Amino acid sequence: MFVVRPVESGDIPAFEQLVAEPVPVVHTLPRSRQAIEDAVERSAAAFAASPRAPSDESYLFVLTAEDGNLAGTAALTATAGARGAYYAFRRDVLAQVSHDLGISHNVHALSLCSDLTNCSQLSGFHLARGGRTEAALLSRARLLFAAASPHRFAGKFFAAISGQLDAEGRSPFWEALGRKFFQMDFQMAERLVGGARNRSFIVELMPHYPVYVPLLSPAAQQAMGQVHGAAREAYDLLRAEGFEADVYLDVFDGGPVLQAPRKALNAFSRSRRKRASAAAAGAIPDSAPLHLVAPLRAERFRAVATRCEVSGRSDGVALDQDALRALDVAPGEHVLCLKL
Repeated sequence: MFVVRPVESGDIPAFEQLVAEPVPVVHTLPRSRQAIEDAVERSAAAFAASPRAPSDESYLFVLTAEDGNLAGTAALTATAGARGAYYAFRRDVLAQVSHDLGISHNVHALSLCSDLTNCSQLSGFHLARGGRTEAALLSRARLLFAAASPHRFAGKFFAAISGQLDAEGRSPFWEALGRKFFQMDFQMAERLVGGARNRSFIVELMPHYPVYVPLLSPAAQQAMGQVHGAAREAYDLLRAEGFEADVYLDVFDGGPVLQAPRKALNAFSRSRRKRASAAAAGAIPDSAPLHLVAPLRAERFRAVATRCEVSGRSDGVALDQDALRALDVAPGEHVLCLKL
């Protein structure tokens, strides 16, 4: 049984090996040993804390396989701009009118903004082993954690998805815009910021005035809002959860920024609080729906995908012994259940 849980200090060597695997997209996972140790320490402090409101907490989750090895990782940040404003491009529409010529039309423009600064951010999704069920478990478990502890997070969540790159790893969007202001190629710029979008030099170097989209190259315009093939699964999972691609783009590669108010997310609106009990051996049929199940506690958080019957007429849910053991839940303890 695959389990999602908070990262632990003992996971550092395996985590380092996990993120060392080459991936075709840029992601926000820490890469160096020191950065990994810092991230694990920050995450442990976040899970142990008891904040009354979202601050600079950063939660790092790992997916462990049946053999105990790490199969994936994902992150959730309480406030994207807690350590500096989070920058993105906002798609605007500017009305252009000439009464003398009788011409009236709209022009699409991109404006650098920090609108997402006070939102909670999903990031660092990376699955090395497992199929679609495990991917859904890893991606959605962090939102179930947020639903169990809503006071820890903002009223809106977002996730930046990797944008379109060519076969050589170049970004058409970056080539048409970012390179002209940073004077470096895309991969070098990403290494410099480590996937972050809250560095001060972003606002120092990026244009402060609207960028008129028709002035960009056709390739850059075509790449706007497009998803890298390797990020398609993460994108589809978030869309299924309730996220929408709206008006924001990543400042570097032009990838879509998905966002949603918490009430629009399945983890908040469709999860059900139930009291766990132990099911008799063989009592749960193979036809029972697959659910994501997690306890309400923050420390020692666990989440698994398991078959169970969740009824609106009962305040209880029967779980098999493997699920109870994996969740470290005793009969009578409350859990959240979300149909996968």
